[in-house]
Amino acid sequence: MDATDAQQDAVDTALLALLKANAREPAASLARKLGLARSSVQARIARLERLGIIQGYTLRQDPGSSRLIRAYVLLSTNPKMLSRIVAEVKRITEVESLSAISGTYDMMAVIAAQSVQDIDRVLDLLGQVQGVERTMSSLVLSDKFRR
Repeated sequence: MDATDAQQDAVDTALLALLKANAREPAASLARKLGLARSSVQARIARLERLGIIQGYTLRQDPGSSRLIRAYVLLSTNPKMLSRIVAEVKRITEVESLSAISGTYDMMAVIAAQSVQDIDRVLDLLGQVQGVERTMSSLVLSDKFRR
């Protein structure tokens, strides 16, 4: 058990579940559901942020509202060039995330763009990154659910 686990209790777990369901829920409402004072909930949230358990808050836009096209791109890379690859891919604004993965491929990028032509352009950019040896991409046709 690491220090983070030791500092997280059942109330924190319940609080995190409520925040996962609705990160915008007011502290007073969270407090009522947890049977705590509002100030206690606020203190717990602040502590969870300090510990890095809560790492930020983000906007999750309905993919249909922006008409973004998403693609998952698997990358086979030269491991000796990893830091350079990450730095170059990070500069491509359409890349939402880049993750190290297990299996035949080394990394997975999630890209989002306004058109298939934009996706094609980003795929070309990824293929030109020095150290990227091979890519395989899949367009997202629909989301069955997202969390």
